[in-house]
Amino acid sequence: MPGDKLKAIDFFCSIGGMTYGFTKAGIDVIAGIDIDHSCKETYEYNNKNSKFIEADIKEYTFEDLKKDTGINENDDNLVFIGCSPCQYWSIIKTDKTKSEKTKNLLTDFQRFVEHFKPGYVVVENVPGIMKRERESGLAHFVEVLQKYDYTVVKDVLNANYYGVPQTRRRFTLIASRTNKGIFLPKPDKNKKYLIKNFIGEQNGFPKIKAGHTDKTKFKHSSAGLSQNNLKRIKLTKKNGGTREKWGKDENLQIDAYKGKDYSFRNVYGRMSWDKPAPTITTRFNSLSNGRFGHPEENRALSLREGAMLQTFPKSYDFKEKSMGKIARQIGNAVPPELAKRIAEQLINID
Repeated sequence: MPGDKLKAIDFFCSIGGMTYGFTKAGIDVIAGIDIDHSCKETYEYNNKNSKFIEADIKEYTFEDLKKDTGINENDDNLVFIGCSPCQYWSIIKTDKTKSEKTKNLLTDFQRFVEHFKPGYVVVENVPGIMKRERESGLAHFVEVLQKYDYTVVKDVLNANYYGVPQTRRRFTLIASRTNKGIFLPKPDKNKKYLIKNFIGEQNGFPKIKAGHTDKTKFKHSSAGLSQNNLKRIKLTKKNGGTREKWGKDENLQIDAYKGKDYSFRNVYGRMSWDKPAPTITTRFNSLSNGRFGHPEENRALSLREGAMLQTFPKSYDFKEKSMGKIARQIGNAVPPELAKRIAEQLINID
């Protein structure tokens, strides 16, 4: 590897999960680019040496990027990171109407790669982008990289094997035109990253009730619950219980699940101390959107608990005012610990 320190541009940076992880690994992230203004303050506050560039990647030009960052073409020590919004290619069956306009962002990222030809390229996305590689543009993206003599390694990684206390499967690609010995980070399957090691009173999270608002930077705030949802969580067995305890109660059972006790069993469930969390989504603070019930307390995850399970440090300050927007930003982020381990692969290539 060249002697000069690596530097990076973080496309679709959001609130800085990838930037933070790369910086911790020792890579200088010059700037992050994102269209979402609401991410700017959080990104810049927590990543003080990185510039936030608010721009629409579809309209942003190569000259704009050179002017804003000082980078040049064909820089062997430059890394382009492209973690584009990925809801459209998710295997989760949801309405794709809102996400359709962002489905081709990988192709938009590709044109910057083709022009600048950085030494390294990193992509992180949902597994569905690989499952539908022709439709998503991934297959063509890889072909373009290979055309310019990049060595490409890619696979779907489970973040739980990379320091993240979640069962979170993510497509990961690393490419280099300067080093043929690249490889993905090796899984750490002998260590289990479990919920009990990250949240709970033993880890500095005092007990709170549903609807608690934490006005400090810690943001240990929990969404309120309706009267029926409070009854439901109270009846749900602690440490991994499902809705079976109240599934036969006509007043509490959800209409959509009547007669379907074994369908979508995670919904309204509690997490287990001795297991990794499920994937932290943009609605992780909502009891009705997955197995996001606290293992013991009668509420869903707090904002800070979700952030911790995403491996953001306790000091990471989320500046947005809306609880829903903070949850969405946290859920959309690349876990910083996963990002750090990806970055370390670039640094440690022989």
